Amino acid sequence: MGEKTIYFLFTDTGTYLSKAINYFTKQPLNHVSIAFEPDLQEVYSFGRKKPRNPFIGGFVKEDIRSDFLKNSTCAVYSYQLSETDTKKIKEKIEEIELRKDNYKYNFLGLIGVLLQVEINREDALFCSQFVATVLQDVESLEFQKPTCFTTPADIRNHDGLQLVYQGTLGYYQESQKDFIAERRLMKERQLRKQSFIFLLSKKVKRLVIK
Repeated sequence: MGEKTIYFLFTDTGTYLSKAINYFTKQPLNHVSIAFEPDLQEVYSFGRKKPRNPFIGGFVKEDIRSDFLKNSTCAVYSYQLSETDTKKIKEKIEEIELRKDNYKYNFLGLIGVLLQVEINREDALFCSQFVATVLQDVESLEFQKPTCFTTPADIRNHDGLQLVYQGTLGYYQESQKDFIAERRLMKERQLRKQSFIFLLSKKVKRLVIK
């Protein structure tokens, strides 16, 4: 089976809650989401259901073009997985999505991380706990700690993650367009070079035959 690429989006929206988390963790970019396409059209996480209300949260599909997210500081990382492992992750997300109305945001779990007290609540997750949960069956992405203690920094620092982009999230899609254009230009140059070599070899053969 071939390899697939998954993407991790780490953000800092600059809200009071994110500033408080940054202060206690001493780490930047304390919100993490997961996606399966480089354009981040569908991004999954646990977070705010209403941008202006931090206390109503749960399973969310985030819109990176929204006013709430587009001005956030971010980093996008990629990771290579087998098709089988990618399918496992997608199926786990689908299971949670089917029961999304039963899930809550695990605010108490955040306190548990800070105090290093294990707090597992039924149908309640915070963002990195959600990501660690859907990755549980993937051996190459083990975090050596319970999901309730896994932080965005643990995920970001995992071996094998490749930084794709760092900056303002609103500019990410533009950077993707530039990247695609650059790849297309490189491919065209390679094709022209191959064509030139092919024509040159034909002329050499003709000279040799003569």
